[in-house]
Amino acid sequence: MTAATRVLVLNSGSSSVKYQLIDMADGSRPASGMVERIGEQSFPDHATALAAIADELAGKGVGLDSPALAAIGHRVVHGGTRFTAPTLITDQVLDTVRELVPLAPLHNPANITGIEIARKLRPDLPQVAVFDTAFHATIPEYAARYAIDSETADRFSVRRYGFHGTSHQYVSRRTAELLGKSPESVNVIVFHLGNGASAAAVAGGVCVDTSMGLTPLEGLVMGTRSGDLDPAVLLHLHRVGGMSADEIDDLLNRRSGMLGLCGDNDMREVTRRVQAGDERAQLAFDIYVHRLRKYLGGYTAVLGRVDAVVFTAGVGENSAEVRAAATAGLDAFGIDLDPALNALRSKAPRLVSSPLSRVAVAVVPTDEELEIARQTFSVISSGDR
Repeated sequence: MTAATRVLVLNSGSSSVKYQLIDMADGSRPASGMVERIGEQSFPDHATALAAIADELAGKGVGLDSPALAAIGHRVVHGGTRFTAPTLITDQVLDTVRELVPLAPLHNPANITGIEIARKLRPDLPQVAVFDTAFHATIPEYAARYAIDSETADRFSVRRYGFHGTSHQYVSRRTAELLGKSPESVNVIVFHLGNGASAAAVAGGVCVDTSMGLTPLEGLVMGTRSGDLDPAVLLHLHRVGGMSADEIDDLLNRRSGMLGLCGDNDMREVTRRVQAGDERAQLAFDIYVHRLRKYLGGYTAVLGRVDAVVFTAGVGENSAEVRAAATAGLDAFGIDLDPALNALRSKAPRLVSSPLSRVAVAVVPTDEELEIARQTFSVISSGDR
C-alpha cells in the first residue's frame, strides 16, 4: 500500500486560488499552480476553480483520489484568539472561523469558501487550517493590548494579532539552522518585505512582538498600505475631508504606501528611479527604510540580545539596496554588512554580514507553503484527529 505522505496546500483568495502538492517524505513538489480571475467567464466561482485544480492534478497523475494524499492544508488569514495552532477542520471549527469574519472581512470568507469546496471534493480526507495569526499568539499581553478602554477593546476584539505568521515561523527556524544553532537558543528580528510587509521579534523560537496589529495595515510602509499612522488622521479625513469610512479604508489600504508616495509599489522600479535621480522616488525609499530602522532598533530593545536580522519575501530577498540602507551605520548595534555578499543574488539562505559583525545579517527565502504542509502533516501524524 502506498504511504500517504503528500499534502495539498490551498490558499484561497477572493479572486484566485494558489496550490502546491508537497511530498513530506522527500520534499518534492509534484504539482503547483494558481487559478486567477475567479468571478470572470472562465472561472465564475471558486467551485469551478477547485474543480479545474482537481482536473489539473489528475492530469499529472497526482489526483485528489490518490492514495498518497494524506491531507489538505488550508491557509486561513485570521484565527483571532480562538486558534493559536494548526487545527483539524470540523464543522464546529468552520463555524468558529465564520464568526471571525469581521476581523478579516476581505480574506476569511474566501478562505472559508475554499475549505467548504475542498471538503465536498474529499469529505473523507483530513483537512487542516493553518492560521496567519497563530505564530503571534505568544505575544505577551502588554505588547498585544492597545491603550484604549479595556471593555471596549474586549467587546470588539481589538488587540494586536499580527500576520505573515507562517513566514515568520519558517524563516526564524531556518535562520537558526543557518547559524548552526537550535531555534530555542537564538533571538531573531525577521523582516518579511513583500507588497505586504511586517516585522517580528522572535526570542528562542517564540514571537514576542510583531508590527501588524488588529489588521495587516499597521506597521511598516508597504506597497499600497500606509503602515503606522496617527489615528487622528482618520478623524481629520472624515471631519475635514468629508471622506467616508469606505473611502478612508480604500485610501489607506490601496492608495498609500509606496504607491501613494511615488506612484510605484514595485521596489525594483522605485530603485531604478532612485538611481536615475528621481526625488519623489528617493523620498519614498527613504521613508520606507526609515520605518524599517525604527523597528529594527525597537525590536533590538525588546529582545535585549539579537543574534540575527533576517530579510525575506520579494523585497527582502531581492533588494540589496533596501538591506544596505536598513542596516547602514549600525556599528553600535553590532551590525556590519558585507557589500559584496549583499550584492550577490541567490535563492539559497545565506549570510550577508561581514566576519566582524556581532549580529548576523541573513537573507532567507520564505516558504509559506512548505510551512503550511509541515504543520498540516504534524497535526494528522500526531493522532489528535
